[in-house]
Amino acid sequence: MGCCTGRCTLIFLCTLQLLAALERQVFDFLGYQWAPILANFLHIIIVILGLFGTIQYRPRYIVVYAIWTAIWVTWNIFIICFYLEVGGLSKDSELLTFNISRHQSWWSENGPGCVRKEASMSGIKGLDNHSYISVIGCALEYRYIEVMHSSFQILIALVGFVYACYVVSVFTEEEDSFDFIGGFDPFPLYHVNEKPTNLLFKQTYLFGFSPTGFSGMEGMNK
Repeated sequence: MGCCTGRCTLIFLCTLQLLAALERQVFDFLGYQWAPILANFLHIIIVILGLFGTIQYRPRYIVVYAIWTAIWVTWNIFIICFYLEVGGLSKDSELLTFNISRHQSWWSENGPGCVRKEASMSGIKGLDNHSYISVIGCALEYRYIEVMHSSFQILIALVGFVYACYVVSVFTEEEDSFDFIGGFDPFPLYHVNEKPTNLLFKQTYLFGFSPTGFSGMEGMNK
C-alpha cells in the first residue's frame, strides 16, 4: 500500500487523536474531572492499540479501535449535553467528579480573558477564613470551550471510524488473495523436496554395495 492510502491516513488520524487526548487529559487533571480523566486514559490506550495495528497490519486491533470510536462518540455527545444542560443535566453538578469534590472545569477560571478575584468572607458568621472567588471578563464561557473540545473529538473519531473500516477491508482482501495463491500453504515446499529425496533413495538401492558385490546390478542382470 502506498504512502497516500487509507492506511497512512489512519496513522495520521490516530496520531492526531492521541495528541488531542493528551491535551485534554492535562486540562481535565487540572480541573480534577475524574470521570473524563478515566475516559481519556482508556481512549489513549485504545488509540495506541489502533495505531500499532495499523502499522503492523493487525486487522483485529483496528476492529477494536473502530468499536471504541463509536463508544467515544457517544461519550462526547454526553459531555456536550452535560455542559449545555440538555435533558435535565446541569453543568454545576458534581457528576464528572463522582461527587467527591465541587471542582469544575479548569477553563471556568482560566478561560481566555478571564479575571479571577477573591473576596474575603470574614465578616459573615460561619465563613471566617474563607474567600469568595468570582470570575469576570471571560471572552468565551467555559462550557462552550468544553463543547468545542468534544465536538473536535467527535469529528476525528467519525473520520477515524470510516478509515478504520476501509483499512480492515483492504487488509482482509490482501490476506485472502495471499492465501488463494498459496502464500501460507506448506505443501508446495514439501513436494519440491520430496522428488529429489525419493530419487536419491532409489539410486542408492539400485547401486548399493553388498559383501558379494553389486547386489543391485546382479539383480538387474538376472
